[in-house]
Amino acid sequence: MLEEGKLYIGTSRNPDDSINKGEYLDLKYANRHGLITGATGTGKTVTLQILAESFSNAGVPVFCADVKGDLSGIAAIGEYKDFLEKRAKAIGLDPYEFQEFPVIFWDLFGEKGHRVRTTITEMGPLLLARLMDMSEAQEGVLNIAFKLADENGLPLLDLKDLQSLLSYMSGETEKLSAMYGNITKQSLATIQRGLLVLEQQGAENFFGEPALRIADIMRTTNDGRGAISVLAADRLMMNPRLYATFLLWLLSELFEELPEVGDPDKPRLVFFFDEAHLLFDEAPKILIDRVEQVVRLIRSKGVGVYFVTQNPLDVPESVLSQLGNRIQHALRAYTPREQKAVKVAAETFRPNPAFDCFEAITQLGVGEALVSTLGAKGVPSMVERTLVRPPSSRLGPVTEPERQKVMAVSPVAGQYDTDLDRDSAFEMLQRRAADAAKAEEQERAREEETEEKRPESRRWTLPGYGDDAGEREDRSPTPRKTSSRSRPGYQRQTVTEAVIKSVARSAASSLGRALVRGILGSLKKGF
Repeated sequence: MLEEGKLYIGTSRNPDDSINKGEYLDLKYANRHGLITGATGTGKTVTLQILAESFSNAGVPVFCADVKGDLSGIAAIGEYKDFLEKRAKAIGLDPYEFQEFPVIFWDLFGEKGHRVRTTITEMGPLLLARLMDMSEAQEGVLNIAFKLADENGLPLLDLKDLQSLLSYMSGETEKLSAMYGNITKQSLATIQRGLLVLEQQGAENFFGEPALRIADIMRTTNDGRGAISVLAADRLMMNPRLYATFLLWLLSELFEELPEVGDPDKPRLVFFFDEAHLLFDEAPKILIDRVEQVVRLIRSKGVGVYFVTQNPLDVPESVLSQLGNRIQHALRAYTPREQKAVKVAAETFRPNPAFDCFEAITQLGVGEALVSTLGAKGVPSMVERTLVRPPSSRLGPVTEPERQKVMAVSPVAGQYDTDLDRDSAFEMLQRRAADAAKAEEQERAREEETEEKRPESRRWTLPGYGDDAGEREDRSPTPRKTSSRSRPGYQRQTVTEAVIKSVARSAASSLGRALVRGILGSLKKGF
């Protein structure tokens, strides 16, 4: 039943219910990405679980999100159940063995797993703007903030770093606008309010240090099995935008950090994106383009991405075309939109003349799916109606004591559980503000000291004003000191001298006017 270099998914059957053949996912083409779709309760989570088990046994690390909490059972050994045993016999899985798998639990809030963090800088302005649903103008201001931090050596690690930088920018809008473009206080205030909302939603737990190292989700055990990283997402789903942004950030980090490996014999990591529609809901075109770029190019890094969602219409066509491995569970077709979804799903498969895909999708039972995977030379196989194999691990969640036991022996135990608050933009800007205030105070003190030491004759005060105005009225008249700017030998004139000069000026003026009148009169007589 099992084949070397391939993952067993289940066994297909003919329309007359006779068993046909095993359906496999070739490890060589597992990094060509895939899609798992189906209505609620049709078996998508179990399919994800059995694929994660198979990848782990093949030595491929796995990262997946546990949206409902029941995927955590992959860390515990399976338990006998009648319907599981019945399915194993129906598909010819013999022997059907139970197994537990190496699991690392992660949690952004640090409650059900090891803390997961990243820094504001690593998140970047594009994803942060998406997380905060910013306008184009606000995103532009945020880009300026990141550039300003980079040019001035201000590390942006957590929310308070970015908040302090925006506060600084608010007081320097005119100066910064001249350097980088228009920056309004309104845009800065809107971003600040957005950061406050993120903080209240628990995003401050996500931003900070120590940041997640990609190598820690790509671990293998001593016996060669790949570690399965399970992100607790039940609480995270209360803020779906944060959930989608985090997973997209993780994809981007994988894309940027991993080297090119071409087409390896098996993936270096497989990434399951559950509730994938959250990534694309109301997403701007630039973000969808980013997802398409990552999905298209990350294959050469040896990473396979599998989107898990209810409806194939949830995934943009540009991304959908990159997903070669398809597992389609049942869909219902009660409304026009549901009928369109079934039609789209049916048309994406390589048709099988033995049955009608559109009709089959609406008739599939729980744990049954239409399967088409990439075969030789990357060509999609003919779609088959398949009974999915039962899981080897526990079907259902682990208990809290079991979870704590797994975390205690985790290879990353103690590495991410304590916050690290090193010197960053918040502390640096605080010191700069304190230094500026201290320098201003010192300058003020020097000015006051200089004023006190200045001689009385050099002080610029007007008679009747100033602190000593009242005292001057009571003082007896004393000769004023000669100004340093006066001519040598200069003395004040007496009252008599002033009167004589005034009379002389008046007489000279009168004589001048009389002479003018006489001259003008003689001129008139001449004409």
